[in-house]
Amino acid sequence: MLSRRGIGAEGAQDLVHELTGLGAEVTAAACDVADRAALAGVLAAVPAEHPVTAVVHAAGVLDDGTIGSLTPERLDTVLRPKADAAWHLHELTRDLDLTAFVVFSSVAGVFGGAGQGNYAAANTFLDALMAHRADEGLPGVSLAWGPWEGSGGMTGTVSEADMRRLARSGMPPLPAARGVELFDAVATGTRALMVPVQLDLPALRAARGEIPPLLRSLIRTTSRRSATATAAPRAADTLARRLTGLTDEERREVLLKLVRDQAAVVLGHTDGTAIGATRQFQELGFDSLTAVDFRNRLNAATGLRLPATLLFDHPTAADVVDHLHSQLVTEEVTGTGSVLAGLDQLEKAIAELTVDAQEFKHVAGRIEVLRTKWAALRREPADGTGEFDLDAASDDDVFALLDDELGLS
Repeated sequence: MLSRRGIGAEGAQDLVHELTGLGAEVTAAACDVADRAALAGVLAAVPAEHPVTAVVHAAGVLDDGTIGSLTPERLDTVLRPKADAAWHLHELTRDLDLTAFVVFSSVAGVFGGAGQGNYAAANTFLDALMAHRADEGLPGVSLAWGPWEGSGGMTGTVSEADMRRLARSGMPPLPAARGVELFDAVATGTRALMVPVQLDLPALRAARGEIPPLLRSLIRTTSRRSATATAAPRAADTLARRLTGLTDEERREVLLKLVRDQAAVVLGHTDGTAIGATRQFQELGFDSLTAVDFRNRLNAATGLRLPATLLFDHPTAADVVDHLHSQLVTEEVTGTGSVLAGLDQLEKAIAELTVDAQEFKHVAGRIEVLRTKWAALRREPADGTGEFDLDAASDDDVFALLDDELGLS
């Protein structure tokens, strides 16, 4: 067993004791597998009576960040233990009579992952290397794992909120026992690439954005693509109507609730009450990845094209509200948009009322008058034969017409 710290690595001693108890003879050696010379030295020291017959490469390092922040150093941090180490193992063992050569890849290289451009590239190299070995008639399988449950190893830096976000995205973490079962099932198979991942199809259907192309055969996509194409404009229209007719203070309250609710979803809170209007987003736990997720959600809700630097340019919820207000509240909605906005206001007012029978009758009559006037817009124009003129009629005239049509007069 190789790692950079050997027996001093976290959990190494416990693992050695467990394997020894099962009857195995174990050597835990300190070796940076990405160092070709060091790896060659370790392999040369393997006793002839116990030759290497299988290789399992499970190393990996995360250094997530948006594309603009991926320096050469950050690329090297992730690529070195993945790509370099796997290539050295391939070259230095290709002449051995191996029965298995297994590398731990990631679903990030198959589907992509927000902020994981470097990690996706490193794992895609592993997938390609196993295909190369297959072409040469050598054993090899790349296991493009989805996330695992647990708090150790590479998941040690993944927060509870991150895990909840993964579950919402339709890819909940694998229980460790299930992961081991999947390893046993495919490690010595004939396919160069396997994707052991747990999918939550209902969550994928409900998730925002396009379904990954590789999953479209599992999920009906015709209505999904249509809904995706119209969902953002519909949400933006609804928001615009809600803002129309409100006072400036009320508009800001609506926008603040939107900002706080979306921030709460991204951070894994149950509601927006934990998002203080004047607290810095960085203090609340936002990083470059969650900032992009938050921006995308606001884009969908507002119909705007907000920059990826939104939270850095506007570091509090109140600042974001000011920015959204300046973008959204430009001019009054006219035409049918103004009618719908008025109806939204009317609906809100009705929901807050308690009325007696007389008030109910009076309001119901006015609503019926409005309904009749609206329906009249779809009638043919008057032809001079004395058709009822709704524009010139008073409310009493319209009530008389309704009574006549309903047989009440």
